[in-house]
Amino acid sequence: QVQLVESGGGLVQAGDSLRLSCAASARTVGMYTMGWFRQAPAKEREFVAAITWNGGSTSYSDTVKGRFTISRDNAKNTVFLQMNSLKLEDTAVYYCALGTRRLLATTEGLYDYWGQGTQVTVSS
Repeated sequence: QVQLVESGGGLVQAGDSLRLSCAASARTVGMYTMGWFRQAPAKEREFVAAITWNGGSTSYSDTVKGRFTISRDNAKNTVFLQMNSLKLEDTAVYYCALGTRRLLATTEGLYDYWGQGTQVTVSS
């Protein structure tokens, strides 16, 4: 069983930056794809970014491409989401996820483990 714990969320102003972290409980997470998703109030959860096991490939949603960067440190069992130029519409609960299929997946169904989420609120 893998546990994922997100941190780094908070209240920021539009244009600011935040870095989210996701710490995993097992060393084997270094073998798998990691992803970030988010869910805004009254909306469905949506894909944000994903990274393959070795960081060799990444994928981003069009809404965050060029502003967000996903990275990982397998030695620390941690994945990061650097968020720059934050906008009001980035306000959401952000979830970290792990996919054991080792695909660069953008859909929820291909991820097997999920964190509890961290709130990001962007104000004007």
